[in-house]
Amino acid sequence: MATDALTINEAAATTGWSSRMLRYIERIGLVVPTRSPGGYRLYGAAELQRLRTLRELLRDHDVALGEVGFARRLRMDDDLSGAVDAWLAAPPPRPPAPPPDAWLRHEQQKHTPLPGLPQPSPTT
Repeated sequence: MATDALTINEAAATTGWSSRMLRYIERIGLVVPTRSPGGYRLYGAAELQRLRTLRELLRDHDVALGEVGFARRLRMDDDLSGAVDAWLAAPPPRPPAPPPDAWLRHEQQKHTPLPGLPQPSPTT
């Protein structure tokens, strides 16, 4: 193992991220450590610095890891980026209003579970 890199457990102890979180951060592509010939994750100075600045980004902008991961996906996936842009730009569809005498029934039907989904148990 390289002496200028830390294993995942050493990196976790050094950075304050748990090993589990480091695996998640890798899975969403935010910080990807190199691998040893035996497959161990190796965190060098660049990865450790990236983890430090990631924590600062989350804190300074009050965002979650998943949000930063999604932002990364938007940059990397043109189809996803286009779909999100189109959805955000589209005016919200507004269903036609029901007649006043059918309003209550209309509202109840909107909240009826779809067939095949588990039904909530009635509370008494």
